[in-house]
Amino acid sequence: MRLIQRVFQVISWLSLDVVIGAMASLYFFQELLHVSLDWPAFVLLGLAVWTIYSLDHLLDARKIANTSSPRRAFHRRYQVVLGVGILIAVLSGLVGAFFWMGWGKEFQLTLILALSMFGCRWAIQKFGPILLKEVSIALFYVVGTIWLPLLRAEAADLTWAVLIFAAIFFVLALLNLWMLSFLDREEDRQHGFLSIAHVYPPLQLIQWIRSLSFLGIFASLAVFILLPSFYRPFSCLLLLLLLVHYLTFFQNGLSAAQKRQRMELAFWIPWLLLWI
Repeated sequence: MRLIQRVFQVISWLSLDVVIGAMASLYFFQELLHVSLDWPAFVLLGLAVWTIYSLDHLLDARKIANTSSPRRAFHRRYQVVLGVGILIAVLSGLVGAFFWMGWGKEFQLTLILALSMFGCRWAIQKFGPILLKEVSIALFYVVGTIWLPLLRAEAADLTWAVLIFAAIFFVLALLNLWMLSFLDREEDRQHGFLSIAHVYPPLQLIQWIRSLSFLGIFASLAVFILLPSFYRPFSCLLLLLLLVHYLTFFQNGLSAAQKRQRMELAFWIPWLLLWI
């Protein structure tokens, strides 16, 4: 049991749970839009997500000399190895995307999207209000996972229902970020990292988390009831994701690390579509 816990801990430190969750989200939107993507699409998304998260953790770890966070201590200890891994991932992603997509409209639009995301992220970190930090990350997550299915979908499948599911997924992603920000608030305060948990009082943030959770849950139930039967598996999966987040966050007796692991693993749930 201890070995299993250690394995999941390392997976979490390396952000591999987030990578697999992002791939599952891509599969969710692929099925929603009746698109069949080849395996390189999932690999390229995984490389992009791993690069972004690992670089973010690595930069945070390098800003502090001593930390009680096992995650940041891990990134500080292996910063050279991780730095080389990030460089390899970036080069592999660019070369792989070029060979898979070719120098066509799809590759050019994806490159523009990636550069726009990095530009917006930098501008928000430098000049924008803290509230936009989590909002922009959640938005970029949804846009990044739905991007290729949107580009390859047939016009008949681009309905308003897809926009509703994307909006609920955005609520889920934002909820995840607010919860993690609340769990990490003390450690972030010690090291001078700003987040929404430092701008608003804890009780107010808790109320926002509850309200956003109920909004997502009720929206998922409404979609299940009102939309045609084809969309019901997708609404059920979103409902399950939201319930796991809510119940995990408000469950007593779990450490912040355990709650983080469970909420990140919850994003693996869309893989259930493989058997539906």
